[in-house]
Amino acid sequence: MNEFANRMKSAQEYYFSAKLREVNQLIAEGKPVINLGIGSPDLPPDPKVIQALQNTASQSQAHGYQSYQGIPEMRIAMSDYYRREFQVDLNPFEEILPLMGSKEGILHISLAFLNPGDAVLIPDPGYPTYTSVTKLLECEPIYYPLQEDGAPDWSFLEKLDLKKVKLFWVNYPHMPTGHRGSKKLFQDLINFSKKHDLILVHDNPYSHILTPEPLSILALDGAKEVALELNSLSKTYNIPGWRVGMICGKKEWLQGILRVKSNMDSGMFLGIQKGAIAALQLGKPWFEELNQQYINRRKLVWQLAELLQLEVEKERSGLFVWGKVPSKVNAEELVDQLLYEKHIFITPGKIFGNAGKDYVRISLCMPEYKILEAIKRIKA
Repeated sequence: MNEFANRMKSAQEYYFSAKLREVNQLIAEGKPVINLGIGSPDLPPDPKVIQALQNTASQSQAHGYQSYQGIPEMRIAMSDYYRREFQVDLNPFEEILPLMGSKEGILHISLAFLNPGDAVLIPDPGYPTYTSVTKLLECEPIYYPLQEDGAPDWSFLEKLDLKKVKLFWVNYPHMPTGHRGSKKLFQDLINFSKKHDLILVHDNPYSHILTPEPLSILALDGAKEVALELNSLSKTYNIPGWRVGMICGKKEWLQGILRVKSNMDSGMFLGIQKGAIAALQLGKPWFEELNQQYINRRKLVWQLAELLQLEVEKERSGLFVWGKVPSKVNAEELVDQLLYEKHIFITPGKIFGNAGKDYVRISLCMPEYKILEAIKRIKA
């Protein structure tokens, strides 16, 4: 009677939850660990964003429960953002559902659409939460490989029996590889999903990070018939701890997702919503300055990768450098060696799927002087 549910047999603690305890223990022991593993932006939000939060928090009436759908002003700001940045028109009251971070949206979407025994298409490599949520709901993950250009391996997909498949997860710019999307790729994804009656979910939190042309899959004709898009303010506006995201798509699907969400939270703090509005109203100078800092950091991380003899493709986007280890090097052993001998933490690629076992991921979320220190340690 007091045993865990069967779904717990497949549930593992999130890699970074466990690994960061180890990293923090080393730091507590006095080890000067440089954390190049996690993608948590260290740069501050724009001052106007913080001011909006502070102004709202000082108001006595701001601390009550809020709408499960967010205040109208925030949904309008999200709609304006999509129109300005992606040339996508979304009805703010029917086609946008604010979230407490897009990560929770992965669970909400899955709960809304999946029954036990359904199957889900997941990229390999890919974001681990797609797999963990799928298994928690007692569904079957089906991993599809990526081609050299980052697109799904279409020949592999076409050979699959897709009768049980309901959700199709895609993510561009892709995490962890940094592959960029394209309008052609998005159209191919839409066509494939229509052909096989799949719900296509595009996870799009890195759209503005080192990306020449930010794209939304919803900009393509016919996308709303088959696609939902998750987006987030975490990386775009340096507020990962605030937990602000959104699901965009057709009214009927969002209404179903809201039925799940409204049973799981009691609305987002008003101050955070006001801060999100201020963030969403920032223009291109914000992105230009943000990306210049990441360009400078990435150049240094490329130097670090070269010292480790990693094979790196430079025409990529997002907050990470994805590198293949030399043929005679074990990626996990390299990660542990750097952590215990050099006190540098990077991420083993295997946590993103079997296709990542010969890779490591290095984050850009660390000041330049820290990356230079890491380079110095590796040279020593």
